Amino acid sequence: MQAMPFTDIWVYLAGTPLLGLTLTLVAYQVGYRVYERSGFRPLLNPVLLAVIVIVAVLALTGTAYRTYFDGAQFVHFLLGPAVVALAVPLAREWDSVKRLALPIAGALGAGSLTALGCAVGIAWGLGASPATLLSLAPKSVTAPIAMGIAEKIGGLPALAAVFAVTTGVTGAALGKYVLDGLRITDWRVRGFALGVAAHGIGTARAFQVNPTAGAFAGLAFGLHGALAALAFPVVYTVARRWIGG
Repeated sequence: MQAMPFTDIWVYLAGTPLLGLTLTLVAYQVGYRVYERSGFRPLLNPVLLAVIVIVAVLALTGTAYRTYFDGAQFVHFLLGPAVVALAVPLAREWDSVKRLALPIAGALGAGSLTALGCAVGIAWGLGASPATLLSLAPKSVTAPIAMGIAEKIGGLPALAAVFAVTTGVTGAALGKYVLDGLRITDWRVRGFALGVAAHGIGTARAFQVNPTAGAFAGLAFGLHGALAALAFPVVYTVARRWIGG
């Protein structure tokens, strides 16, 4: 049986939802193999490498993002069940979580304010537009929540998604070096910091390193998302009235 030429395979995939799904899975597998062969170096995060591969393929083939996402949405849908599944490792650490409830609350508040204040403050100092500032504000929560918050407060959802993904990849790649530099060795603290600063991508990185770190990263990821979704619109409304009044 004669093998089908690659060009024919691409034409077939480009006309069906299989394109996005196939490209996403293959790109991540390529990224993970590189990551694995490098000895799991954080700078070679498989998500970052997969994004580079996908963008390159779409650019070289002239494939529209909408065509790609028609298939990639199947993977996107699975993010919901994956987030819910984070409750399983968290349940194993529940006794520790209850004992640390007060420090966790303080760390969540401090981390959320720091992520918001540093990003918006630096961007404002560099002369960013109001729309950019509002899109940047929720950068440290997961992309779907960031997009919803940005839309609610007058930002650009697409730009918020880019900022959120970039933040997650950067945090997952550099978090180890920052925490090592600060001489933080407690896996609970390291995981929680990654979850607050780098949401889902940071949480995935934490699970690769240590299960306790992963559980606390998942806790931070969920709490930060809930806090941001509830607080950001309220804070924005109050601030706008105060400034306007």
